[in-house]
Amino acid sequence: MKKTDVIIIGGGPAGIEAAYDLARNDIQVILFEKEEEIFGHMNMAATLFPNFQDASEIRNILLQKTKHDNIQLFKKTGIAKVYKEDKNWHVKTEKGEEYAAKAILLASGFKTFDAKYKEELGYGIYKGVITSVEFEEMYKTGKILTPYGKAPLRIAFLNCVGSRDEKVGNHYCSRVCCINAVKLSIEAKKLLPDVEAYCFYMDIRMSGQFYEELYRKSQEDYNVNYIRGRISEVSPTIDNRLQIKCEDTLSQTPLKMSVDLLVLMIGIEASEGTSMITKQVGINGEYSFAKSLSLHSADNRTNNEGFFLAGTCKRPLTIPETMADARAAALEISYFLKSESE
Repeated sequence: MKKTDVIIIGGGPAGIEAAYDLARNDIQVILFEKEEEIFGHMNMAATLFPNFQDASEIRNILLQKTKHDNIQLFKKTGIAKVYKEDKNWHVKTEKGEEYAAKAILLASGFKTFDAKYKEELGYGIYKGVITSVEFEEMYKTGKILTPYGKAPLRIAFLNCVGSRDEKVGNHYCSRVCCINAVKLSIEAKKLLPDVEAYCFYMDIRMSGQFYEELYRKSQEDYNVNYIRGRISEVSPTIDNRLQIKCEDTLSQTPLKMSVDLLVLMIGIEASEGTSMITKQVGINGEYSFAKSLSLHSADNRTNNEGFFLAGTCKRPLTIPETMADARAAALEISYFLKSESE
């Protein structure tokens, strides 16, 4: 069995930031990431809202932080079991290796909603229906194309796919989808100035500094159109386009439109790792997210002494919020370790 001061599960922005803050305070950290690459979902991003900073710049900063002498990073290492024994937290990996630490930080991130559950939207059925993740990957190549290799003339972005949806059991808001739709629509207009961009929404939630300004800029500078209404039906057309139907709830009129691409803004859900580990240690909360001790006063702690939380394993958060939360978690862990040594 290998021992250390702190074990961190998850090599995304939260896990890396917390590991670095602990490491530079002379705390030994083992950081586990189940995937071949670190950074989590940030790997998929080309730019970050609201300032369109190149996501690779943040990834490079985080990569350098993992190289601190007090951090041991293990990639392609999934976690099979977490338990407490003799005042230490134990982690057993899927490879059968076992590690122990005085404290553990869960930073297992999130997964995106599987759009195939919304059959009426045609994802996985009709060509041209893609997710926001797939659109971002396309934008990273510098080309936005239809499945038929042509530049789209009209793109529709649909918010709240898998969020605020009673039918799929997710009543909560994923928080990042609205501003991400604004960002993606601007990215589309930057690459294809003549493309028509439409955002369909329930209501636009721009709760953050610079977000409302970016929303306004998308209309004034890039001519992005916003339609209040949820798309109820998607079908293919004879000319290889997609026909979408919805109701414009502002004018209370039905709407029918043909588009070349339909981009589904998929929401945030608890990851499989989060769900499994939180059940093992008894901190599973609503919608399988991790439950903190107190939302207002102890959001990084849990009802298990020495077990801490950071980032989107608790709920949907933006990247700046995730990084700040990770630093707060590192501070809580530092205090805990200090009290244990006294």
